[in-house]
Amino acid sequence: MKPLFLIDTDTASDDAVALIMALRSPEVSVLAITTVAGNVAVQQATRNALYTAELCGADVPVFMGAEKPLNRPHQSAHWFHGRDGLGDHGYPAPKRAPEKLHAADAIIAAIESNPGLVLVTLGPLTNVALALQRNLRIASKVGRCVVMGGAPCCEGNVTPAAEYNIWCDPEAARIVLRSGLPVELVGWHLCRGEAALNPDDIKHVLSFGTPQARFAIECNSRAQEAYFEQTGEHGISLPDPVAMSIALDPTIVTQQTENHVDVETSSELTSGMTVVDRLNVAGNDRNRAVWAPVLERGRKTKVTWTIDNKRWKQALYSTLS
Repeated sequence: MKPLFLIDTDTASDDAVALIMALRSPEVSVLAITTVAGNVAVQQATRNALYTAELCGADVPVFMGAEKPLNRPHQSAHWFHGRDGLGDHGYPAPKRAPEKLHAADAIIAAIESNPGLVLVTLGPLTNVALALQRNLRIASKVGRCVVMGGAPCCEGNVTPAAEYNIWCDPEAARIVLRSGLPVELVGWHLCRGEAALNPDDIKHVLSFGTPQARFAIECNSRAQEAYFEQTGEHGISLPDPVAMSIALDPTIVTQQTENHVDVETSSELTSGMTVVDRLNVAGNDRNRAVWAPVLERGRKTKVTWTIDNKRWKQALYSTLS
């Protein structure tokens, strides 16, 4: 039986490419897609998810979720992905409507009915946190929880300290990391440098001539410009597809450690920072009190440090060609 995937997303340009990878993969079956406010409003994220599924000829159910973070106002990423999240190319409205059930309840139902499924999160963790608050038992029933989020070793992409998905709803991220879910953290650093699609890679994708390949490049047009403005690097950075490639094939990871991880929620300077206990000092006398909630849950996070960039790109190409 194929592994079952449940994908939670704030569907913008890189999320859409990640959805294509999962929906077109012959190795897995996508059980459901849930949407959350993040890159764009949740209504737009839902529309984008439905449009992407239609592009792949998939009728996977889409469930709309949280309209804002748990305790904060919603702050979108229009400056990076465009007003509609897909580069503002005027894509038509999808033919299908989302399901009636709230995403958090859909997550609970899917996990309860399919223990061992793979949960892949591509946006802020609000829906997953809400599901855990309603039913913490689901944490022990998830086979893998691949989280695109964090900047565990380097600068953030929205503040000097934080990556967008975690920064957008740090309280939700903290709930997820402390829940006992088998989290595999795939940080923003993994989509940079050699992992980004360079101009030759972009030409290669376009040479496939498929609707999915054209869409993957076109919908990332604004993201490509924003990435250069942000980093000075030419190309398309695809954090969510990188995370999806690892969800589909964990052997793409070349360096990974298991560490206690927590998220800063109160500092003005470092809110949303993913703090990784790389030297295993969280249990020391000077740290134990602060780290007690993390230590008590008894589950470390798998933190991905490096990947095989050639294999990640090959995984992308195989689902777009």
